[in-house]
Formats: sequence, structure tokens, C-alpha cells
Amino acid sequence: MILILDCGSSKSSYIYDCVDQFQDCILIPLFDFKIEQLETATGVIISGAPILITEIDTTKYLDHFQWIKEAKIPILGICFGHQIIGLIYGAEASKMKEDRDWQLIEIYEECILFNKLPNEIEMMEDHCETISIPPNFRLIGSSDACINEVMAHNSLPIFGVQFHPEVSGNHGRIVIENFTNICI
Repeated sequence: MILILDCGSSKSSYIYDCVDQFQDCILIPLFDFKIEQLETATGVIISGAPILITEIDTTKYLDHFQWIKEAKIPILGICFGHQIIGLIYGAEASKMKEDRDWQLIEIYEECILFNKLPNEIEMMEDHCETISIPPNFRLIGSSDACINEVMAHNSLPIFGVQFHPEVSGNHGRIVIENFTNICI
């Protein structure tokens, strides 16, 4: 069972619809999530959120997500989820030009999330903040608008994507399918 943590994004139901094609899943409001639920989970997806991490005190979110450092299952962060994973591991957040359109993402190195996909793919964006690459992560892909579009932990199955695969058509669906394939 893949847990989808709904951080308040209007796109969370689309994540559910994509994942449900490949594995059983459950959509859980962020603050209803209990760490005990990880015991039966095969993976976790953290959704986007209508939150600007550069404009709020992120303490309650960082406290709520500390389990990420101890989890033994695959984790995928989307947009806000990507940013939270980065912050948990020491990334810095910054404002950037608003991006609410399609971007061409260039994939620099092999990554399981991009199996069966070309090295350049268009994905839908919906953000105005970015994060640096945290220690122990590597940059997987960038766009002209955002350097850290895709990151992966060096030794753990933890991934972050700044874009929204759940609303990016067939290529986005393949990214989510590839993630579900490692959640066994």
C-alpha cells in the first residue's frame, strides 16, 4: 500500500488516480498521518501544497516529516514534498520567478524514475520557490527555469521532483508508474 500524504494541493486526487492504476494506495491528509502507518506501507508520496516555504515558519512541517530520515521504504516528494525532503536534509530554499507552465526537463543521469523516458521531457510546473541540492543527494534533472527539478538520495530510495507528474500527461504517469515499481 502506497501512502499519499495530501499536503493541501488541489492536485492530490490526481496523484491518487495515477498511483491507483498500479498499486493499492490511500490518500491521507498530512496532519492525520501517523508514523505507525509506515509499518504496512510499501512507499510514500508527499504532495504539493499551497504554502510558500520562504514565507512561513516551517518548523511544524519539518517536525512532522522527521520520519523521512528513518524510513526504510521509497519516498517521492512532489513540489512542496520535494522541497520538504530537501529542507529535512539541509537544503536552502529561495524564491524564483513564478513558473506555472510546461517546462522542458533535461535528465542528466540514469534514475529509476525516468525508465522508458527520453532524456528531455516536458512537465507541468506550479511553483515560485526552489531548493538547493542537499548533502547526500545528486542532481538528476534541470530546466531553464529551475536548476533542481529532480534530485535523488545517493544511497536511499528517496526522490524529489519540483514539477507535477500527476498532471503532466503520459510522461508524468510513467514517472509515477516507475516509482510504484520500486514500492514492493
